[in-house]
Amino acid sequence: MSGFTELKGKVAAMDRTNVDTDQIIPKQFLKKVEKTGFGQYLFYDWRYHTNGELNEQFELNHPDNEGASILAANENFGCGSSREHAPWALLDYGFKVLIAPSFADIFKQNCLKNGILPIELPIEDVSYLLEKASGHEYEMTVSLEQKRVYDNQGFEANFDISPYWYNMLLNGWDEIELTLQLEESIRDYEQKYIEKVI
Repeated sequence: MSGFTELKGKVAAMDRTNVDTDQIIPKQFLKKVEKTGFGQYLFYDWRYHTNGELNEQFELNHPDNEGASILAANENFGCGSSREHAPWALLDYGFKVLIAPSFADIFKQNCLKNGILPIELPIEDVSYLLEKASGHEYEMTVSLEQKRVYDNQGFEANFDISPYWYNMLLNGWDEIELTLQLEESIRDYEQKYIEKVI
């Protein structure tokens, strides 16, 4: 994964509560095992009509949301099953940051493990972002280093993130890459173990 320090991007608004993982990536698209290619199926049942035509009323299909890298949503985003395909689809579509008053715990962990920054803000701050981004082209900046989000209209808010995930996202590490930071110590231990056995 690539490291994350600061992102300035367009915000897409999804003013819906309890958006579950089956809506984020419907079950019929879970057959792939690689992490890429899921973006085309993101919110599939909402983005398209049953005849396959684009649903122009759906939020992400609005022209102002094209190329958005930040998704603002409402409470309990990512509830439902624990499928890791949900953050895969969001990331493949282009979202690098999610902002909501709350996330389902397993979904939040899956996002962090896949390089997506889920930010929990008070409902009044999220309401402001949803209003600004609904039907309008709206940009904001997310600074992981400063643990701060802000726009050029006077809005700013701080967010919390655990030191472990702060370090992981800043460096662009997953658990394997974190382990490899100790490669020299692991090699030394293995050598000592081999010598002891012999």
